[in-house]
Amino acid sequence: MQKKENLLFTAWAASLTAMLGSLYFSEIVGYEPCELCWYQRILMYPIVLILGIAVVKKDLKAAVYSLAFSAIGALVSLYHYGLQKVDFLTDAAPACGRVPCTGMYINWFGFVTIPFLALTAFVIIFITSLMILKRKGE
Repeated sequence: MQKKENLLFTAWAASLTAMLGSLYFSEIVGYEPCELCWYQRILMYPIVLILGIAVVKKDLKAAVYSLAFSAIGALVSLYHYGLQKVDFLTDAAPACGRVPCTGMYINWFGFVTIPFLALTAFVIIFITSLMILKRKGE
């Protein structure tokens, strides 16, 4: 039981870190989020609340919800990252508001962009949620 609770806490910590990171980039650094960034936020922020409550109540069933949100979020992040890094997607990218979704505020080590950071968090949440659900019978 303790291991599953640790996995739940890990998923919550990843979601909290992602939320605080996105708020840091927009509110402190001043980067305006593009439309796809908003969709990723819409999918990430509820995970923080859902898993935060689940950690306190030790409710492992919440992993079902975080699994769903993180799977959709990972797909959005992967698409967004592709728009930034894959030439044929970048060239055909639709305009998505005031800030283009192909723009890269950061590009650490030549591959780490904001959508990549979001994708990483969504994948961590997805994997930990999946591990909790697979070990449900233990």
